[in-house]
Amino acid sequence: MRHKKKDVMARTRREYAILDRLVTRLRAADWKRPVPRPPTRDPWTVKDALAHIVYWKEHSARVFRGERRLPEMRGLDVKQINRLIYRRWRRRRPAEVVAWHRRVQRDVRKTLAANPPEWFSRRQRSPKWPADFDAHSADHRRDDIEGALGPGRIKGRGHR
Repeated sequence: MRHKKKDVMARTRREYAILDRLVTRLRAADWKRPVPRPPTRDPWTVKDALAHIVYWKEHSARVFRGERRLPEMRGLDVKQINRLIYRRWRRRRPAEVVAWHRRVQRDVRKTLAANPPEWFSRRQRSPKWPADFDAHSADHRRDDIEGALGPGRIKGRGHR
């Protein structure tokens, strides 16, 4: 499908707002909650899931600007990158991850705004494109962060 700039920007804003509202309401203990993951994977917490989301948004913004991968990421596959991000961010404070999340979102918005409308529709793409700004973020928000908090907790927080 061919995308429209205004639609991509709207989906990106909407998912960010949902995610930001969720992380703003997290309590100190919530950041340490383990997310549902297979035992063969790194044992992410809610904080690790947010760092993962943010890294891939930052990566996609770089791609959209025509920039290369960060030097330390070159030659790594997705699994290796995910492990590096996990190791890099797992000992940092939640406030640092939240600040990074907000800084990257500002960068994403500027990057999307800088591209002309025809750039978004120049070729056929997946309906979920650009996944890292919308669908990928939503999947990890729902499956990991909300999954760690539990359904009753999310529903109750949505009414505040």
